[in-house]
Amino acid sequence: MSTFKTVMRRILNLPEPRSDAAKGKAKGKKGEASLPGAPPAGLAPAPPAGQPSPAAQAPAGLQQWTDAAARLQGQTPSSQPAPGAATGAGAGAGTGADAAKGRDLPWQLEDENSGTKFLVKVGRGALWAVVGLAAITGIRSWFWAPAPPKAPVQVSSGPTYPVQEAQAVAARFARSYLSWDEDDPKARAEALARDMAKGIDTAAGWNQKGHQEVLAAQPGSVTEEKDKRARVRVDVLVKTPGTDGSPKPGDKPKDDKAKDKKDDPKKDDKGDGKNQDPRSATGPRWVGLDIPVVHASGRIVVSGQPGMVGVPTGGTAAPALNTKSTDLDFSEKTRGVAEEFFTKYATGEAESVAAPGASVAPLPPGVNLGGLRNWTVDEGSGTDRIGTATITWLTGGAELEETYRVKLTRVASAKAERWQVSEVHGGMSS
Repeated sequence: MSTFKTVMRRILNLPEPRSDAAKGKAKGKKGEASLPGAPPAGLAPAPPAGQPSPAAQAPAGLQQWTDAAARLQGQTPSSQPAPGAATGAGAGAGTGADAAKGRDLPWQLEDENSGTKFLVKVGRGALWAVVGLAAITGIRSWFWAPAPPKAPVQVSSGPTYPVQEAQAVAARFARSYLSWDEDDPKARAEALARDMAKGIDTAAGWNQKGHQEVLAAQPGSVTEEKDKRARVRVDVLVKTPGTDGSPKPGDKPKDDKAKDKKDDPKKDDKGDGKNQDPRSATGPRWVGLDIPVVHASGRIVVSGQPGMVGVPTGGTAAPALNTKSTDLDFSEKTRGVAEEFFTKYATGEAESVAAPGASVAPLPPGVNLGGLRNWTVDEGSGTDRIGTATITWLTGGAELEETYRVKLTRVASAKAERWQVSEVHGGMSS
């Protein structure tokens, strides 16, 4: 333990501790040095004859060191000259002082060499660096607890299944699947082979009778399943000859049919029977298909026969829109602005009366303005106001009533200011 204390005192450059006896001895030496004719410091006066030496009066703590010094002096030969004896009286005095010092101290003081001092300084600097680092990091943790680790942010990379490709393949397959012509069955089989998996019989599932045409195919939701498989919903608009008043291929004129029935009254039409649907199919109709697909070898293919499903005949209830109070005075003030805009909107010249910087695409030809049925502006303030317009359009020999949300912007110049349309959107979405 004493060795560790000595090493730490040397690294921190702290003074050596001294006992009370050593302190009293140092004070006595200072008092003797102040008297005239006193021996030099560190040289103990010779005791009178018959009196005990100072070593005998030393404290108990230093007695063992004093006895050891006396034994060493007794073992030194008397004929050995003291260092510096040939230098004369001054040297003799110095020799006496060294001898007295040697009698008082049982060890010899030596200066540290340069290497030892360098190591002491390096050790001292490293120790203070460690203490400073511990203080900085430790004090912060005493007063501010470390924040808990944040959970990693989950970044959605979008659907893993190629949804758009699946919709495109399913829509093309639906067109081929619901189109048939008994006069050319090979054309349907070749069209189905483009999208069906290898090895599936493209002619299976159809008795190669009848005629049907697809007018439109609209892909819908894609439901992902296991093993890279999915189910795609497609709504198809089909047209069957005879459902819109057009004659079916191979039909005879009405007069001939009536004659045949008259000649053979027992002969009935082929379509009559117990399983006939009492609902009449008039004109084009929508048919739903659920098509199974699989993602294999880098592409989407139809993995089997589809299933025909129904198409909803009505929508679900929607939440009511939040009604806003109307600014009646401002509505009346800006009604002419709305009428002028929709008149130009029908002729493709809406940008001529729109606010600067506004971009309004023109309506297609054949659409004429029937009139502005209603115009209201919501309560508000500022340079932008929102209004609602109810418009009637004349197109295709009919009259259609539609609703628009219109954004008005105040445009000011050095001479006057006015309100102009900056945006227009169809429907009441807000």
